[in-house]
Amino acid sequence: MPKPWPASPLYAIPENDPEWQPPANRDEALAAMAGHYAHYDIVAYDGDTPNGPLSTFVVSYGFTDLVIEDGELVEYDRFCHAEYLANQNLTTTFPDEATQAIEPRSAVVEVVQEDGVWKVYRPATPTLVGIDGDPDLPLSMDPNDPLINDDDGDGKPGLTVYLKLYGLIDGEIYIARREIFENDMTLYSDGSLRGTVTDSSEQLVVGASLRILNVPNNPAQWPDLGLSPIILIPIADDIDTCEELMALRDDLFPPEPVF
Repeated sequence: MPKPWPASPLYAIPENDPEWQPPANRDEALAAMAGHYAHYDIVAYDGDTPNGPLSTFVVSYGFTDLVIEDGELVEYDRFCHAEYLANQNLTTTFPDEATQAIEPRSAVVEVVQEDGVWKVYRPATPTLVGIDGDPDLPLSMDPNDPLINDDDGDGKPGLTVYLKLYGLIDGEIYIARREIFENDMTLYSDGSLRGTVTDSSEQLVVGASLRILNVPNNPAQWPDLGLSPIILIPIADDIDTCEELMALRDDLFPPEPVF
């Protein structure tokens, strides 16, 4: 039986230190935000299956660097690892090679003060993975498109996602994606940036190892953004490998959600 969504929001908003003085102006805000961060985000998706509603969380780990360039704050992201959590008896594995093949374009972020707090907004920068072409155009919906590539280097088209259904059936799905994410975050006294992720990505199923899996699959984001948080935690500049990041996972971030 499909399990319901957990309570929203997934994580409580941290309390600011009452002695903390927020940046007085935009230049101070940029200086306060510039740095090297451990990146943790979750996106909740909603879909349908013959077995009922399929609710899923995709949990992503990586690094974010915010750099002041020509008076603007520029965001650079790099991903390391992803987990896929579902409300049904379904286990999905997204190999690190596939996660690390996602290379978002840098983005100039908007830094503004609202009601006495400093906010940072990262606009969407569409990024293709599993397929070549122009990321600013809609994703091809042709599974035979000659631009489909092998970004994860496993010898199969697109990115390979591994599934186990009901603990019995093993399968693979091959996908291409146009990643389109936006982040809306707030600066807190501990130096962290926390907020929400909005996802309007597009996904093409290129093929599958089983006929029952070779069907269109492009689930929409669940509209409650409290279930799609992002947390950036400032870390030392010399923590820069995925192995180091994941070893510190429990020290840096809250537990992953559960259904």
